Amino acid sequence: MKLKLLASLLAAAVTLSLPIVFADDLDRDGDRHEQGDRHRHHRPRAADLAACCTPGDQDFPKVGGNLGNQNYSRLKQINTGRIKKLGAVWLNQIEGGLLSGTNQSTPVVVDGVIYVESALGNVVAVDGRTGITKWKYTQTRGTLTRRGVAVGQGLVYTLANDNYVIALDKNTGQVAWEKQHHGWGNVEKVALVYHDGMLFVGTNDGSRGAALALDATTGELLWHFWGAPGPGEFGNDTWEGNSWENGGATPWIHPAVDPELGLVYFSFGNVRAGSSQNGSTRGGDNLFANSIVALDMRTGAYRWHFQSIHHDIWDMDNVMSPVLADVRIRGRDRKIVVYGSKSGMYYILDRRDGSAPLGIDEIPVPQEPRQKTSLTQPFPRQGGWTENCVVDQPLGTAIPGNPNRAVPNYERGCLYAAHWDVPILSIPGHGGGADWNHHSFSPSTKLMYTGFGYVAAAHSLTESSNGLRPPGEYQTGGIVAVDPRTNRVKWKKHLPYSLAHGNGILTTASDLLFIGQPDGNLLALCAEDGEELWRFQTGAAISASPITYEIDGDQYLAIYAGGTGIPYGNSAPRGDNLWAFKIGGTLPQAVTPTPPVVRRPVSGNPVDGSVVNNTVVLARTYNATSNTVGTTESTAVNGMAPTHMVVTAGATVTFTNPASNPNAHCATQFFEGLFDFRLSPGQSASYTFDQPGEYFFNDCHSPRPSGKIEVLQ
Repeated sequence: MKLKLLASLLAAAVTLSLPIVFADDLDRDGDRHEQGDRHRHHRPRAADLAACCTPGDQDFPKVGGNLGNQNYSRLKQINTGRIKKLGAVWLNQIEGGLLSGTNQSTPVVVDGVIYVESALGNVVAVDGRTGITKWKYTQTRGTLTRRGVAVGQGLVYTLANDNYVIALDKNTGQVAWEKQHHGWGNVEKVALVYHDGMLFVGTNDGSRGAALALDATTGELLWHFWGAPGPGEFGNDTWEGNSWENGGATPWIHPAVDPELGLVYFSFGNVRAGSSQNGSTRGGDNLFANSIVALDMRTGAYRWHFQSIHHDIWDMDNVMSPVLADVRIRGRDRKIVVYGSKSGMYYILDRRDGSAPLGIDEIPVPQEPRQKTSLTQPFPRQGGWTENCVVDQPLGTAIPGNPNRAVPNYERGCLYAAHWDVPILSIPGHGGGADWNHHSFSPSTKLMYTGFGYVAAAHSLTESSNGLRPPGEYQTGGIVAVDPRTNRVKWKKHLPYSLAHGNGILTTASDLLFIGQPDGNLLALCAEDGEELWRFQTGAAISASPITYEIDGDQYLAIYAGGTGIPYGNSAPRGDNLWAFKIGGTLPQAVTPTPPVVRRPVSGNPVDGSVVNNTVVLARTYNATSNTVGTTESTAVNGMAPTHMVVTAGATVTFTNPASNPNAHCATQFFEGLFDFRLSPGQSASYTFDQPGEYFFNDCHSPRPSGKIEVLQ
């Protein structure tokens, strides 16, 4: 290593951590972007954030890349001809090797410095060329989950617990000001957006939330707009009684901004009002839940809205960071906004007035009067980009099989199946579709891209929270490319993991597409057809967007690999790995971590079969501490005693329905279809497990109780 160079770098920065770096990777290879520096002053600079859709260049100045959230860069030194030579040049473990927590922050780059937030919510500034930490701001109000800073007018903006907005000096990390904003919802998680002296701030996870605009110089509130309007405000009459008071509808992801039109576009989340699944006490469409709303950028005045789901009872909130694009539709140049996430469909809207240039129709949907369901729901005339009905694939056929495959014994449905007291399984699910990842629009290919997930969910008033993701289901996903000029799928690629939770996409002018997976692999695909061209193991799950930037003529690619719990819980490998890559990099890949558990786990910890005499008692709960079986029949998710039994190959397991249970019960094994015991009260049946593996089963009386036999060698 060139010690003299390293010493000078250390002396020039406030160094809090040192990356793993090869010194020869600091040398330039003489190969430069085809557009020389002498031409760049003719182009708008990405970091100015002056127009909606300026592509990334030497900077990638905000989460989403630009104000239009296109996640696109004009850089193309890294291209299909050189992709095999792409390698890592440095690694910075920004918290010193932290292996826990929730990482959802996407980095940004301005003037060669990367700014990213860790699982603790701390802000770290890293030299984009060397990987050396320049400064670190440590949260003083406790750990919190963050999704990205904003950078503007010499400041870096972040959030803290107790609804604080904090401005840091861009060069030193020193606090410039702090401002608390109570009363508008949780000001905590959402990535911040800076434009022209203003900060746009979303709120999250509260009983009622507002979109906010702040003065970026002082932090003072300029305006607010409620997701659930109060009395006298437009939209309040779409809420029954006072249900608006805890209506939810929080804008929990960052907005898009079009300075030319003077509009900011927020998307608002699901209804809460006691329960996101219970519509019985909140009749009406419940504006502005499940909506995109265009507001006057300077005043917050309402301009137009589009509600993608009326009177939501499925937690299908379609919150996404809207993507702005200028395209030609049916012979006319159109300024569009692309919107849609969990429902697995894109709503293509004219961003000036909210009209639908390709058509959106209100289609009748199933009804449940007790839920006060909407008579219709809006569907793009071209359909969606993913399936919206679960598939009844017979047990004993290919495994895992169709990604929309239904777990057995559930009542099966499609998107917008009306429910009440019986769980109805549907797809894409409230954790599926595109959920809260970051989409990309490439002006080069003229295509929209998103990762997505297949995470079927069962909804009814018997389910807590937002619905039940059945234990044993495979949670997979893929990537889809859609032409926004026609709203038709160009290509679709199935992958082994859900890519719906922070797994953003970056596209570049070289027609490459980059995305990270929950197993730690960073992928490069051909943006034209989805062919995989390159992959690199980062050592931790990726729940952020890749970014690219340029320093001294060299194009770099960077990714923050840290991991989050959605949808794979603690099985998603954690870390704090900020990586940078360029052509010719030679830093080795990380050790491959244990991959996430793709199947939804059962409730409860493993129990050795010998402790319970290799017996599962159906429709009863189990207390592992006292090794006792519940005394009454149960249809709870943990209504198998025990839910998770561990045995060795060759063991025989007995399934029994107690004589005191009033109903017949089943042990239906899936998806192998090894057995389907239907037992009257007092009956038992046995099965011998010869092969190692995990074998899920549930009950035909109610599919909610689920169990697993884990067979070891």
